[in-house]
Amino acid sequence: MSVIVNVHEAKTHFSRLLEQAHAGQEIIVAKAGKPYARLVPLAPGKGQRQPGRLRGRVTEAFFEPLSDEELAAWEENA
Repeated sequence: MSVIVNVHEAKTHFSRLLEQAHAGQEIIVAKAGKPYARLVPLAPGKGQRQPGRLRGRVTEAFFEPLSDEELAAWEENA
């Protein structure tokens, strides 16, 4: 459920509204009674990449040239 606040209230209580949004509450900021903007929590990040995490899973066959059939299939879809 979202909460609608006017611009003046949003400016006055921004820190409180920010905490509510962070907790999962959707805040709609209205200007002259019309919805103008939405304050929502950010989606969680995907995490950081880890170099070498596939070590041992990629075999030498991965680096072999493609057969003519496989190459033609890739070029068809390009």
